[in-house]
Amino acid sequence: MKIHEYQARNLFSAYGIPIAAGDATDTVEGAKAIASRIGYPVVIKAQVLVGGRGKAGGVKVVANEAELTQEFNRIKKLTIKGYAVEQLLVAKGLDIKKEYYVAVTVDNIKGDVVIIASAEGGVDIEETAKTNPEKILKFYLQGKRALNETLWAPVVQSIFSDTRLQKSASAIIDKLVKLFFEKDCSLAEINPFVVNGDGNLIAGDAKVIIDDNALYRQEAVASIRDLKYDDADELEAKDKGLSFVKLEGNVGCIVNGAGLAMGTMDAVNLMGGKPANFLDVGGSSSPDKVLHALKIILRNKDIRVILINIFGGITRCDDIAAGILTALQQIQIPVPLVIRLTGTNEREAKEMLAKAQLRTFTSMRQAVTEAVNISKK
Repeated sequence: MKIHEYQARNLFSAYGIPIAAGDATDTVEGAKAIASRIGYPVVIKAQVLVGGRGKAGGVKVVANEAELTQEFNRIKKLTIKGYAVEQLLVAKGLDIKKEYYVAVTVDNIKGDVVIIASAEGGVDIEETAKTNPEKILKFYLQGKRALNETLWAPVVQSIFSDTRLQKSASAIIDKLVKLFFEKDCSLAEINPFVVNGDGNLIAGDAKVIIDDNALYRQEAVASIRDLKYDDADELEAKDKGLSFVKLEGNVGCIVNGAGLAMGTMDAVNLMGGKPANFLDVGGSSSPDKVLHALKIILRNKDIRVILINIFGGITRCDDIAAGILTALQQIQIPVPLVIRLTGTNEREAKEMLAKAQLRTFTSMRQAVTEAVNISKK
């Protein structure tokens, strides 16, 4: 779950991470009041959960009320990557002497939380990572939930030459790590991490992403979710107990188990097809889940075939078959169904489907090949 910059700033502030004074508003009158309180110059930033707002004209530094009024009204009318600007952040302009980068995230390959830091911060950090990867340093927490000062010292010293900045950076990053764990983040990022005119470190931007799987214990954060940025089908699927991610292919996939679902998509690709989605009905599937899965998939007008690939363990094949038959009675399915069933109650399921004149496969290879061939017709 992504949150807006102004919301991430509020989290930073709650954890004692220094930020520039400011607030978000949706009116020019509100912007004037904020600017009057914190003093000019101020930077106004469109609050959208997509990248490229600067290039789209959604970020502007203004020196007085006239400029603020003009630029606020201009930015408020923008649509950035399909999303209208509704809120703008008005923050104190910083006298930037130096930009750094710091983030806390998860390295899924190593199965550890990692701090990524660089003396080369700002908008070009991704280019730095490509062209000068040696300037991007990584520090693994090794299963801990706080900095090990002894191991951390060489890292912070290699980034910040000034002893005072080293101490300040370590204190701030320690708070960023605390926020990361306590709010169940998958990313907590400061870019740029700024040395201001007073020689102090301050978060020039704030980015926080929360792990969706932990939202049940993060009610306060979940309550500020901006739902218009979430795919409606994915939200509905989650509400129905399904794991669904929309892709850009034309082979709809309904599978039980995340591993088999990934394997099914790989197989479709290897056979020359393009999966239209990831959809895991879970380890124990009621017929209603299959019905809901088919409804969601069929909203994609690019679908040319639906591949149902079930390996029945906890999942009963006859439950899946019952869901398919229920769907045939309740909704129109305008594309072919390719069904592979094997495992628990396989025989009963195949008998149920045969009565409805639906062909089934036992081999995953046969089913995937059939589905891909249909998708190419």
